[in-house]
Amino acid sequence: MSKTPSPSSEALWRSSVGSPDAPWRALLEAAVDLTLLVDRTGLIKEVSVGRASPSREQFLSLKGRALGDVVGSDSRGKVDALLKVGPHTPAPPRELNLIVAEHLEFPFKFEAVRFEGDESVLLLGREQSAIAALQQRMVSLQQSMDREYSRLRQADTRYRVLFHVSAEAVLVAEASGFRVLEANPAAVTLTELPVQDLQRSVLTELLTPQTRGELEGLVTALESGGRRSEVLVKLKDTGREVRLSASLFRQGGNALVLVRMWLPQSGSTADSARAARQQAIIDAMPDAFVVTGEDRRVQYANPAFCELVQQASERQVVGESLDRWVGRMGVDINIMLANLREHGSIRNFSTIVRSDVGPPTEALVSAVQSHEGKTPILGFVIRQVTSRLFSSQGALPRSVEQLRELVGRVSLKDIVRESADLIEKMCIEAALDVSGNNRASAAQLLGLSRQGLYSKLRRYGLSEPESS
Repeated sequence: MSKTPSPSSEALWRSSVGSPDAPWRALLEAAVDLTLLVDRTGLIKEVSVGRASPSREQFLSLKGRALGDVVGSDSRGKVDALLKVGPHTPAPPRELNLIVAEHLEFPFKFEAVRFEGDESVLLLGREQSAIAALQQRMVSLQQSMDREYSRLRQADTRYRVLFHVSAEAVLVAEASGFRVLEANPAAVTLTELPVQDLQRSVLTELLTPQTRGELEGLVTALESGGRRSEVLVKLKDTGREVRLSASLFRQGGNALVLVRMWLPQSGSTADSARAARQQAIIDAMPDAFVVTGEDRRVQYANPAFCELVQQASERQVVGESLDRWVGRMGVDINIMLANLREHGSIRNFSTIVRSDVGPPTEALVSAVQSHEGKTPILGFVIRQVTSRLFSSQGALPRSVEQLRELVGRVSLKDIVRESADLIEKMCIEAALDVSGNNRASAAQLLGLSRQGLYSKLRRYGLSEPESS
């Protein structure tokens, strides 16, 4: 029985993709992105591009070039392996980076086919650009996850170090059931309980029944948005009286409470008590008091300020810019800050206060700048006034220069009104001086009746005995 001779690579090429009418051309172009016919020297003799490839013209330009010259330096060793494939020894696919133009590189996975007695090799390639992009994204994502994990691990290490070296007793407990989750060595020393027993205990059970309500009330106040404060409690096992403060935070969707405890004899406790008394006085002030940074953002505001700007609580004003409520936009605050930087304080600066629900009102502002911390802080005392900005009893500006100083501090309407009063007073004084203080003559000079002149004299405090 005669053996059927194997077709050559060139014959297969002509029958599959070598001509537009080749029977297998449509199937091969749909299944393979790039087909290369390469001779034994590595010269690309024929090129066929799949239908889905967007770079058809660039790939067709590979014809007549050596395969080793159009691949990256990392792929040249793989070219030799592909060309050495035998007719009965299938070789594994190789990944090559084809460089079809300057700065234009495509990754391909090629499978080599060689027929018996034929020196040419048919290379069938699938483009790997999408897979390469996905791999690059996975590598970038993995690197980002590694960096984030490293950052979290470092933050956790810093937290652990601070937690264990703190001289104050610190416990972390659930806000709902007060079950203790963590306790530092200082808490173990203060409560005189083993760390295992302390971490399995309930926070309220560490206190005497008479003082448990203090802790529960403190946490309830924090949950309702109140400020952090301190309470005096007594430990059940040792009978010690300790100061206790708490802070709420959330972690993993659960509300937790951070509890600090220390003995009342410590200096920090005395300072805290004094600060609490000062805070109570500021909260009870009838005048508005507000503290900001140099960025004008509110850091603290007493209830009087919240009432003045028609806000329900301090939480609604903290973090907001003071320009929102105080001064004419872009004018008054800039003037006040400039004076604070130059002089350190201002007194009775005339401005206006706005609210979200009512008309603006006139106010006087006194302020001071403090440099005790790393960054300066500014304190403002704001007093609402309802009377005219200038008293009619001799407090009028005496010169044009004084009027110029009011620009930016007082509205144009008020400046014009007070300027008219100033001019009227000066004219009356000049008429009295010319007439030798004779009121009848002065009234005649001014075109006023004597009764009208008397009224204006009383208004401006100029009433004196009439000359004969």
